Amino acid sequence: MKFAGIIAEYDPFHNGHAWQLAQARTLGAQRVAVAMSCGLTQRGALPLLPEAVRVQAALACGADLVFALPAPCACAGAEAFARAGVRILAAAGCDALVFGAETPDTALLQKAARVLCSEDYRAALRQQLAAGARSFAAARQAAVQALCPGSDVAALLDKPNNNLAVEYCKAIIEQNVEMQPIALPRQGADHGQALTESSHAAFASASALRALWEEDGATALASYVPEKALKLYIQAEYDGKYTNFAVMGHCELALLRAACAGQAPFAAVRGVSEGLEHRLENAVRETASLPALLDALTTVRYPRARMRRLAMDAALGYTAQTPALPPYLHLLGARKEALPLPGETALPLSHSLARLARENETCAQMAAAQSRASDLGALCRAKPEPMGGIYRQKIIFLTN
Repeated sequence: MKFAGIIAEYDPFHNGHAWQLAQARTLGAQRVAVAMSCGLTQRGALPLLPEAVRVQAALACGADLVFALPAPCACAGAEAFARAGVRILAAAGCDALVFGAETPDTALLQKAARVLCSEDYRAALRQQLAAGARSFAAARQAAVQALCPGSDVAALLDKPNNNLAVEYCKAIIEQNVEMQPIALPRQGADHGQALTESSHAAFASASALRALWEEDGATALASYVPEKALKLYIQAEYDGKYTNFAVMGHCELALLRAACAGQAPFAAVRGVSEGLEHRLENAVRETASLPALLDALTTVRYPRARMRRLAMDAALGYTAQTPALPPYLHLLGARKEALPLPGETALPLSHSLARLARENETCAQMAAAQSRASDLGALCRAKPEPMGGIYRQKIIFLTN
């Protein structure tokens, strides 16, 4: 391993992320690249902090290169999120992918990935869904259990980071790239775990840190984030460069209401099936807040996380025609000694989104989709900013 990659949101960058970067170095990586969620997060929301702050934190704490994981790819389920991240890092030339998992057994995770890639699994999954499984996740796990009775493979899928780790391994197989998966033990709190539920003093979940920021401000994160990152966060708070999530909810709902002026407003939204477009339209018309909208949409069959992503996709107009995979490498930041990249990249590379948008129609579509998310983010900050910032954003360099 010479050039390791990490796929992450870094929102906010915390001690667990810094530990992962350090472990990549310990394992022999000469360079570490990050594919970082840009504009949106996997939970279907705006990031707490703008890209510039998160990129600076990642570089200050050990990353060499930070590439944008475009908003439509970042706001996606585990499978699509993993595919997009692997595509970016493989195109940049990474020969290893480092990630955390509750069960850091790389061989077992790869075994599970091979099962999920098989036609036998797809057939078993269809059977489980046809039999009325209570959710896709339950059908998926039951299908794997049927194919691997008595093994530990199905049990992996009970944990969120294991699920994502398996999807990383699967994406490597499907894309047939020369990339070694390396599983690390997930450090600290469980995914989404509140501070009061965790016994880990130094490691907290990102969602817990966002809640702590909302309640007590940036300085309250001092025990859970690297000192270099904390300084950036305190400055961002002072400058008003953080998301007001109450405003985000109102703006998102306003976009959804505006869409309802047309006929069948959500029929083309990606991921819509089984009449979800009608369910979403009814919820938009009948609710007065984003939490109430999500309450109306969420069921056992339709988990809240999926509904959050669906609502954001609908608000921003992401359809089945929105590119599913990144068609370019948008370089957000780099240590100067890490440039230039070794060899040619497999995708167009630039720090300028405007330049990438001129490459071809697919690049133009992805850039436009990214811009919509970034413009929403700019409007929803404590101190709102004008449109078009993603096109004016300059690359962030860090020199030792």
